[in-house]
Amino acid sequence: MDTVTPCLCGSGLAYSQCCGAFHSGEKIPATAEALMRSRYSAYALRDGDYLQATWVLNKRPKSIDFSKENVVWQRLEIIATKQGGLKDSKGVVEFKAYFEQAGEEQVLHEISRFTKLNGRWFYSDGTLKGIAKVGQPVLHGQNAPCACGSGKKFKRCCGKDASAGS
Repeated sequence: MDTVTPCLCGSGLAYSQCCGAFHSGEKIPATAEALMRSRYSAYALRDGDYLQATWVLNKRPKSIDFSKENVVWQRLEIIATKQGGLKDSKGVVEFKAYFEQAGEEQVLHEISRFTKLNGRWFYSDGTLKGIAKVGQPVLHGQNAPCACGSGKKFKRCCGKDASAGS
């Protein structure tokens, strides 16, 4: 992405001045929210290496496979943050990630937890609040359809690796 393309995380900055600097290793996110935004952009760009590198080691899945993903990530909405600042060691970010799948706009609602280790923020785990078509009630938790598009429930797909480390 060039120096004028807006960052996918919705910060309003150019990608190269925002998440691009994190993805390249030029900078590290200073807050849990900055890490959340950079991980969203990494998902949208299918950057599994960055996602692995920013996942706390004891909960990191063995691999991230985007080969069956058929969603187009559209935008990120940060709902709330709790702690996760420069002087904190833990943080929580609640967000909604909007995506298109099979021509329908949907939303994934999650509460993610972050831990700071040796001055760096890492994604620890998250609680899926639900997934729904935009404008419809959210299907909650582990029984919601997986956002990767596999057709399986979240708990039987992408949630399987995440819950195994919990």
